This record gives sequence, structure tokens and C-alpha cells, in this order.
Amino acid sequence: TINVVYLHQKSSKLGNQLNFKARKDMNGHVDDTRVLVAGGAGFIGSHLCDRLINEGHRVLCIDNLYTGRMDNVQHLLESPRFTYAIHDVTAPMSYDDISLIFNLACPASPIHYQKDAIYTTRTAVVGTLNLLELAKANHCPILQASTSEVYGDPLFHPQTEDYYGNVNPVGIRSCFDEGKRSSESLCMDYHRQYGVNVKVIRIFNTYGPRMAENDGRVVSNFITQALSGKDITIYGDGSQTRSFQYVDDLIEAMMRVVKTDNNFTGPVNLGNPNEITIKTLAEMVITLTHSHSQIISRPLPENDPRRRCPDISLAAQQLCGWKPNVNIAEGLSKTIEYFRKKCL
Repeated sequence: TINVVYLHQKSSKLGNQLNFKARKDMNGHVDDTRVLVAGGAGFIGSHLCDRLINEGHRVLCIDNLYTGRMDNVQHLLESPRFTYAIHDVTAPMSYDDISLIFNLACPASPIHYQKDAIYTTRTAVVGTLNLLELAKANHCPILQASTSEVYGDPLFHPQTEDYYGNVNPVGIRSCFDEGKRSSESLCMDYHRQYGVNVKVIRIFNTYGPRMAENDGRVVSNFITQALSGKDITIYGDGSQTRSFQYVDDLIEAMMRVVKTDNNFTGPVNLGNPNEITIKTLAEMVITLTHSHSQIISRPLPENDPRRRCPDISLAAQQLCGWKPNVNIAEGLSKTIEYFRKKCL
């Protein structure tokens, strides 16, 4: 039996309330509890669903496929422990069998979150509010996926969690940056006011298989351009730096975060502290794909950060020495192989 619940899709944006009752045995006792993954058909969410299913959890994956894709979770649909519900988190939800919530529901690449900026803010704020209410009702923890974008174009390097950031509140990126800052604020207020067990993570640049080829992110852009023999586009002179973590390292960190003591709320940086210039990344992709692509330059986008690098000291301290293990060459090779199979 394939466990798919067909509700509403993105076209309405504000669908009907989603209600489920826990499965009960013949004595009226709750069968077991589920982990809810909002945004579970997305790049990171689908890898998280894999990990949870492999560890024996029952998983309820919620996604409206605004940026997520059914292909990412198709292989899980035959599992009796996996249920997929098409639902928009901006609409209320009601469940009574949830033991843990992961909130990854929000457009996360500039192309997607700038497509409908108001919807992005609504998802970040109203969606998080609905999931916090669900966590409160189920007396369960919630992990909120925030972002390094809360630091904006940082003036201090590397970024520590106590840095307030340098964010333009009225720019074209503000719908995402400020939306995520507001979601962090909501999480902490639910923790202080209602005692909800919240865990806030700030995800830095992450890459790997199941990235969308058209999401505008630098790794997927470079790989698809190189594989198709097109020129590789960098913005500015390519001297701006980023730090890239492979998705498996992020998932491991997330699993460790939800096992921390209740009094650890974060925020905590999850990323790779090894910086690399965008030009060097482009050269690596050309080498690994054996491409004849040339590197061409375009003007820098508005408010594009010059540097972005996490200080992961807190993560190492709180997450039993966690640090990224997959180096950039290995991770890129795995990602290139995925795109090679998918796009060629």
C-alpha cells in the first residue's frame, strides 16, 4: 500500500486545515508516534526522511511541491512507515501522534524565494507558527531549519552564533533573510512563553544529490553548465568565498541536535568551516567533469555576501565533536555523478 494523502497544492497557497487522528489498537491505545518532516520532498528534507526511515522511525512527510519534488521521495512510498501528505504549512494542521517535528519548509534558493517574496515570508513566519502550535499541542520537540542568511553580508569572520548580522531589511533577499530571523524569534518566544522544546539550526551552504538543477545555487549551476559544455558563470571576479558542506554531514548533525538536552535551544551553526573562492570552485568542477567550459564573469547581484563561513565550535561542543567529514572533492564527485545520470 502506498501511503499518500492528496490534499491541496501550491495553486491555492492557503489550503484547508489538515487533520489526522493517531492510529489506535483494539484497546484504544495509540499505535506509535511519528516524526513529521515539513518540506520533506525537498533536497535536504528527502535525505532526512531516508535517514529516519533507515533508523526505523515512522515518518509523515509534508510538502506542497513548491520547490520539492516527488522524485526525491518516490523510493520511500512503498515503505509502510512512510506517509506523504501534499500540504502547505501556511494552512493549519492537527495531529495527535507526533513525537518530533523537523521544519524545513521554505523556498531556500534566491531564484525560488524571490519568485514570490510575500509567499516566502508567509511560509517562513506563518508556516513556522503553525508547526510551533503543533509541537505545543503534541508536547514534542521541534527542530527549526534556519539559515546562514540571518547573518546577511557579515562584517565579522567566521560567524559565531552571537553575531547579530548585517542584513538589509528592505532588499530583494529580505523576504528570506528576515523571514528566517522572524522564525527564530517565534521559536524562542514559544520556548520562553510555553516551554516548547525548540532546536534552532543555522544551515550554511549545503550541496549533494537531489539538488534541483534549476535552483540557481552555485554548485548545481556550475555542474549543469560544465556537463552541458556551456560557459560557467561567476559573479564578480570570483574572489568571494563560501564554505560548502555535503548533505550527509548536515543530516548527521541534525540527528545529533535533536538528541541534545532540552535546555539546549541553539541557535547552532551547521556548516563546513573550510572556505573556498567561487572561482576555485568553478575550476574544480571543470576538472572533475572533464569539461571544456570556460569561466565568464557577470555583475554581482544586490546584497550578495562577499564572505560566508561558520564558526562551528558550539556544534563541536554540543554535538559530541561533530564536524564535516566529506571533503569538497569527494562531495562534488558524488554530486556530479547524480547530475550526470539525471541530466544527460
